[in-house]
Amino acid sequence: MAIKSFWAWGLESEEPTMEQMREMAAKVSQQYGVNLEAVAPPKLSELTLRQPRISPPASIAQFCSTETHDRAVRSYGRGFRDRIRAFNRQFPNPPDVVANPRNEQEVEAVLGWCSEAGHIAIPYGAGSSVVGGVEPPEDADGIVSIDLSALDKVLEIDHLSRAARIQAGVYGPALEDQLRPHGFTLRHFPQSFEHSTLGGWIATRSGGHYATNHTHIDDFVESVRMVTPTGIWESRRLPGSGAGPSPDRMIIGSEGILGVITEAWMRVQGRPRFRASAGVTFPTLQASADAARLITQSKLWPANCRVLGPGEAANAAGLDGSQALLVLGFESADVPQGDFMREAVAIARDAGGLVDEDAIKIVDTKSQAADAGRQGAVGNWRDSFIRAPYIRNMTAGLGLVGDTLETAITWDRWPQLDAAVRDALNGALRRTCGGGTVTCRFTHVYPDGPAPYYTFEGLSKPGGEIETCDELKAAASDAIIAAGGTITHHHAVGKLHRPWYDQQRPDAFAAALKAAKAAVDPNGVLNPGVLIDP
Repeated sequence: MAIKSFWAWGLESEEPTMEQMREMAAKVSQQYGVNLEAVAPPKLSELTLRQPRISPPASIAQFCSTETHDRAVRSYGRGFRDRIRAFNRQFPNPPDVVANPRNEQEVEAVLGWCSEAGHIAIPYGAGSSVVGGVEPPEDADGIVSIDLSALDKVLEIDHLSRAARIQAGVYGPALEDQLRPHGFTLRHFPQSFEHSTLGGWIATRSGGHYATNHTHIDDFVESVRMVTPTGIWESRRLPGSGAGPSPDRMIIGSEGILGVITEAWMRVQGRPRFRASAGVTFPTLQASADAARLITQSKLWPANCRVLGPGEAANAAGLDGSQALLVLGFESADVPQGDFMREAVAIARDAGGLVDEDAIKIVDTKSQAADAGRQGAVGNWRDSFIRAPYIRNMTAGLGLVGDTLETAITWDRWPQLDAAVRDALNGALRRTCGGGTVTCRFTHVYPDGPAPYYTFEGLSKPGGEIETCDELKAAASDAIIAAGGTITHHHAVGKLHRPWYDQQRPDAFAAALKAAKAAVDPNGVLNPGVLIDP
């Protein structure tokens, strides 16, 4: 059985070895001109957690746990701050009980117990939150983490309408494995795909890495079923409706404050047979951004239209650091994609892009389709994208502060936002680390604007990483809000983004959301501190 790491991204079997940690320490030492020593990762036997303060009633005890590993894993998500604290063996506020309900009736039983007894209930998918979305509140007397991973089945498939009824606890790979024999795919691939669930995607308004047209989980939801302390919330399954505010839209992005999502009808699609990919280089980030805008506004709808600034292109795609890279991809289960790719490349060339004809890959058979987009600079980017969270595991304990933040902005305001965020991050890096690096890419592109994604890195003193990271992210977040951007494009709000989310949302909406929560969660037990005050 695969065992989740209690401190690192991924499984215990994927944790870095001491040799890998030493190699990374040597690499960082050389990069920053210092002498760093690798620190041994924590062991479960080294943890001493607070004793559980509550016990589940006999009616649900069979599927509940108070084991150290289970509670430690669910103490944090997997953001930079989370991994540093877990690496340093800091678990001051673990959940008291971990419930693993095996069906919806058991979800109702756990949530009913929590509501009646006043215990905090935190819905838990796979724990890959990077914004404190599953972190227990500090001022609670009893905390229950409700793990949905046993609800992991595709229950029903409507082949005619191309939709599937799916339980919320299914992990990304297992979901695709169950759809594949039917010739279908959800085609929603966030970077956390391996270690995230359908329910988590819906609760956090996840964005997949296909960067135009259908990319947000919103685009795939047909209806949702959720357990609340006051009863079941389930919308009617429809292709579309104009009947008032959407009950689904209220659940999507609710981050566990309204109820526990148990299943959803999701729109699925045929597995791609026809694919095309290409990488186009540009002298600057702005030139590649202009090309991405023109391609998206042409309504060609590439499956992938990502921009990597020169720094990102060097780090992730193997370029020399003097060029930006536009990653293009098209795919379809039914229609050849060569003509679409040729039109997109022509637009990119007119905007000043350079592309080698040999680097344009167009395939139209199932046997070839798996190879599209996996060679050259585009293939390098794909591999780096998948490996990135695991690489961060190896830098723990070195004092290296490396994290990301993302936003979205309209095209007319993009240059000003970019300048403001870079200025804020570089200034904070100089203050806290004596300098560092800032790179940018577009993870998603819309006809009316991009979703810039910034990565920053600097060397702090070991032991001061969290304070340094907090100062860096606060500086960048202030700049984003002041420039008119969103505090999060696809990482959710959680507790980490609350101060800036409170500035972004309308006050009247906050009052309406608080009233909605009071209606379905009258005792206020569901994930307090996320989105609104307890």
